[in-house]
Amino acid sequence: MIVSVLTETERAVVTLLRADPLISTGELAERLGTSRDAVRVHLSNLGKKGVILGRGYVLRRSGAAVVIGGANLDIKAQSAAAAVAATSNPGSVTSSVGGVGRNIAENLARLGTTTHLVAAIGDDPFGERVLSATRAAGVHLDHVHRSTAPTGTYTAVLDHDGELVIAVSAMRATEELDAAKILSHRDLVTHADHLVLDGNLRAEAIVAALDVAATADVPVLLEPVSDAKAARLAEVLDPDRPIAVLTPNRSELAAMTQRPTRTDRQLRAAAADLHERGVSLVWARLGERGSLVSRADGDVTEHAALPGEVVDVTGAGDSMAGAYVHARLAGRDVDDAVAFAGAAAALTVEHTAAVRPDLTDASVEARLASALDDSTRTT
Repeated sequence: MIVSVLTETERAVVTLLRADPLISTGELAERLGTSRDAVRVHLSNLGKKGVILGRGYVLRRSGAAVVIGGANLDIKAQSAAAAVAATSNPGSVTSSVGGVGRNIAENLARLGTTTHLVAAIGDDPFGERVLSATRAAGVHLDHVHRSTAPTGTYTAVLDHDGELVIAVSAMRATEELDAAKILSHRDLVTHADHLVLDGNLRAEAIVAALDVAATADVPVLLEPVSDAKAARLAEVLDPDRPIAVLTPNRSELAAMTQRPTRTDRQLRAAAADLHERGVSLVWARLGERGSLVSRADGDVTEHAALPGEVVDVTGAGDSMAGAYVHARLAGRDVDDAVAFAGAAAALTVEHTAAVRPDLTDASVEARLASALDDSTRTT
């Protein structure tokens, strides 16, 4: 992507760093005819704009993604026997880092895409755990806000058979990501090669991000997250704020369009409605059946789900979103990217973690190749 918002001096700094990544601050100052303090300011600004990653003047590689969304701690409590209301139930409790945006960012980073996360977490032990795990996966966290609110939590109580009894979502920190905070990351977004937005964000934050992306022609993938949040997204859809990819399931698609989606014909009609509102690609998730991809030009393709032993479906959609963006940035066309994403999801549901810790580009490629081989043998 052309860096159009850098100042003339910042562009000169980037040119010198590309020629000699080990150049000193003093030498930069001498070559630019300025002071060391001024150079430090320029380097700081380049870091904020996502051009320099961390220390050591490591320049951002092409194919970088920015993810804006939720980062929280997931807590799961499960009773050992049939749950009894209004009393204490013996059982077990587990916790793990989560959040749709954070999960997508981790998937992207594990697959090898340079990824920046914009999120809000509390200044508390839960927040430190989220940061530590996410940083260890390779996600850049320079743009994470520390909130006075507690780090978001999602607490689910399950019966002994795994059925949800009740869940409580406490996401005040994420709700603090308003339009002003999003606009403070304008430079980062305009330098992205792909932007991913999580439907947990406030509508005004999504609108702000889409407006910035539109000015820089940055493609956007929007993940609706849930029926309730998908219904809220309906108000932000506008042809002046184009969305490259929208990833609803059947019920989320119905919530966004107020149309029935029980049949294939209804699915296509609902997708057509979204195309008229600025969505180029509607990628409808259909569970075990796979997915349906509708393009604005009227072309519709279906992709079967890859077979596998399902251990836990948690995180499957997040892995698909991350893998799709990774594949598109690697140059794959839409259908190849969807197939690659399906292979990533198949690997994810075979693991207990929402983000498979051993997920790599090579492992997804191998799973996809294996599925193609099996398909060839059966035909």
